[in-house]
Amino acid sequence: QVQLVESGGGLVQAAGSLRLSCAVAGPTFGAYNMGWFRQAPGKEREFVASINWSGTTTYYADSVKGRFTISRDNAKNTLYLQMNSLKSEDTAVYSCAAQRDHVLRTTAHWYDYWGQGTQVTVSS
Repeated sequence: QVQLVESGGGLVQAAGSLRLSCAVAGPTFGAYNMGWFRQAPGKEREFVASINWSGTTTYYADSVKGRFTISRDNAKNTLYLQMNSLKSEDTAVYSCAAQRDHVLRTTAHWYDYWGQGTQVTVSS
């Protein structure tokens, strides 16, 4: 069983930065593709970014491209999301997810394991 725990969320002013972490418990973190998703109040969950098992391929939503960076440290079983130039529309609960499929995906239904999420609030 894979367990994911996010941390690093909080309240930040617009144009500020936050770094989210996702600690993954389990022996095979390096075998999973990983993703970040977010859900704002009253809205559907949306894709933010994903990274393949080796860290050599990344995908981003257009809304965060150039501002957010996804990365991973397989030695530490940890996934990261560096968020810069934050905007009020980035306010949401951010969740990390693990995917067993070999093909890196950007849609939530392909992901097998999910964390509980961490709240990010950007004040304008």
